Amino acid sequence: MLIYRFQGEGLQPKRLALDGVNRAIAADLIQLFQQQVGQTQGDLNRQLQDLEGEDTNYRIKRGLAHILRNSFATFDVVSPLEPIELRRRVFALAAQGIPSAAATQATLTELSQHLSEELDREVSVADLRQGLYADRQDNHILTEFDAPTPDDLIHRYNLSQTQGVFYKASDLVMHLYRNDPGEYKLMFRYLKLFRLMTYIEGDADQGFTITIDGPASLFKPSTRYGVDIAKLIPAILHVSRWRLTATLQIKDNFTQRVKPRQFSLDSDCGLVTHYPPGKTYDSMIEESFVSRWPAKTAWRLEREVDLVPLPGSVMIPDFRLVHPDGREFL
Repeated sequence: MLIYRFQGEGLQPKRLALDGVNRAIAADLIQLFQQQVGQTQGDLNRQLQDLEGEDTNYRIKRGLAHILRNSFATFDVVSPLEPIELRRRVFALAAQGIPSAAATQATLTELSQHLSEELDREVSVADLRQGLYADRQDNHILTEFDAPTPDDLIHRYNLSQTQGVFYKASDLVMHLYRNDPGEYKLMFRYLKLFRLMTYIEGDADQGFTITIDGPASLFKPSTRYGVDIAKLIPAILHVSRWRLTATLQIKDNFTQRVKPRQFSLDSDCGLVTHYPPGKTYDSMIEESFVSRWPAKTAWRLEREVDLVPLPGSVMIPDFRLVHPDGREFL
């Protein structure tokens, strides 16, 4: 749930301070999810509503719970058979008798015995009752919960609030100042991974300027493209020195007309990424190639290769071959 306020022509998303109050809220939510492992999503939602109560901070609690549900929790359909098939077999067996509470119990008991033999494991009547409509979202079971710390949850919340701003972006301009070549490469690989429409200028010595078309610039606004841009924000946090400016198309609350707003972010923003740092090798093929490089040759294989600027883009060579006489190949 995106919460923001306007500052002149700009916009500022809501951030939570790492203080005692917010840590306590985060800790209560984490504990609730831990206690609900093995229970249905419907039960969890009811517990979350009870925890909200009449608190004026309910939107913050919902936002934190949304992150826990989507990033740290695993929900599964728990049923001895696919629920559709289970329903078919229950209803087919029940159709042979007259509907009644006793007949229902007898039907489930008979089917549980059949399935126990068929699946070679015990299937109880309770398993059948649980699995009959287990494909409904409210009946999904919380099977795993990888509990974050309260601070990690707050960091993720602050990051997600910032990411949500970019769903309404019409364009973004990123300035990557002089950085370690490895950071540039990691950034450009993420740009490629997320299939963003970019125009790149500059070089590794002076830095790069990257212009990205936003989802609001498309003929038909694309939520999926906005999500891809939002995914880029945790990636840029791995770069040491950068600045980003976005033009947002936000509806004015008074005129109800779309109005351009500005949003800026830089490397001193204090946000914390949950993306892992770049790997030494991008694939097992690269790693295998390096390990099998002949040691007796005069040619030296270098991994950290300078970026090659191209008109509107940049090329990232995987390796460079260097000979003692000065020859080199990418």
